[in-house]
Amino acid sequence: MSTAWHAMDKEATLQTVKSSPNGLSGEEAKRRLAEYGYNELKEKKRRTSLQMFLEEFKDIFILLLIAATVFSVIIGYYELMRNPEVGFLEAYANPIIIGIIVILVAVAGFVQEYRAEKAIEALKKLAAPKARVLRDGKETMVFAREVVPGDLLVFEAGDTIAADARILEAIELKTDEAILTGESTPIDKNLDTLKPEAPTADRKNMLFMATHTIYGRGKAVVVSTGMNTEFGKIAEMVQTA
Repeated sequence: MSTAWHAMDKEATLQTVKSSPNGLSGEEAKRRLAEYGYNELKEKKRRTSLQMFLEEFKDIFILLLIAATVFSVIIGYYELMRNPEVGFLEAYANPIIIGIIVILVAVAGFVQEYRAEKAIEALKKLAAPKARVLRDGKETMVFAREVVPGDLLVFEAGDTIAADARILEAIELKTDEAILTGESTPIDKNLDTLKPEAPTADRKNMLFMATHTIYGRGKAVVVSTGMNTEFGKIAEMVQTA
């Protein structure tokens, strides 16, 4: 779902996600889980360290450098054959230098990709392990990966938010969104309807996956899960880069 949820009032949000103030039924939650998938960050197919390193040599820039190295070796060989007085290092200086550059570029690319793989693992650890939701009108503790759009989250100070959600009830609510926006000070949350163009950092009627409630309590209806959340978009950009 790519709707401007922060621009809707809470009644319209509930209607759009086909939910209610009592949350979803257990059966409906199961159906939506099958439809939307688990609420978790998805990793692209993992590669071994050797595969990542070897794939660096498929880059067009690396291939051009390798070709230049080969030509330099050939030129150095004929120069050495023509004039034996030319020293080995002098004849092969260019291919040696280019070869070093190839290795350095490949190593740099490998390190970046390796760090990106580790970054995804770190991001997954920041997600909430469990969440309190309303199912069949009753407060229930479920695994965060089983939260679906339309679920009603119930949260208080100290809780990690399991998914992106539109706030329905906020009592002196403040959250820490530094992990998402870089804002280190607590964010006061409310129910006000905002303009569609409001940036993520200004969406004070929304809660976001992996952020923390540091004061107050409230309820919110889940509108996005997994890779469709703002946190999931960051994970996607890290893997794509």
